[in-house]
Amino acid sequence: MKIDRIHHVAYRCRDAKETVEWYTKNLNMDFVLAIAEDQVPSTHEPDPYMHLFMDAGGGNILAFFEIPKSPPMGRDPNTPAWVQHIAFKVDSEKDLLEAKARLEANGVDVIGPTDHTIFKSIYFFDPNGHRLELAADVGTPEMHAKLDEVKWAMLEEWSRTKRAPKHAAWMHEKEFAS
Repeated sequence: MKIDRIHHVAYRCRDAKETVEWYTKNLNMDFVLAIAEDQVPSTHEPDPYMHLFMDAGGGNILAFFEIPKSPPMGRDPNTPAWVQHIAFKVDSEKDLLEAKARLEANGVDVIGPTDHTIFKSIYFFDPNGHRLELAADVGTPEMHAKLDEVKWAMLEEWSRTKRAPKHAAWMHEKEFAS
């Protein structure tokens, strides 16, 4: 078996309507589907929920659950806020900068653009506290080939040492960084 694609990725939200409106307004996602139940189908627990689905483009669906009878949402306190995030691809740097301007005009705090050499991105939070990233690819085929050549060696070294391998240090040299 080979995975075809992600069917959907689901996160919790505080307010289903607010979440749909925010993603529609700020990221131009279409609201695809809503499912509401009083019982969880997989566990048969009595726990009412609203499950909503947003079109993230390219057959990708971002879903949310509002579960009002559960304790308030929280985060894993042992994981830094910058680690867990959802990254969406945009077509160009121009689109990235336009999205940043639109988000800021709508009162959303935005970090970036951040230059990752092979892509540039911006970071911000949705109204539920989920960190989001918009990324525009800027890497060349040569850059991607160089990274592909060293991925296994980097993983092996990291596995042994838990230190950042230097196989791709070229990404931070002036020749490539902008």
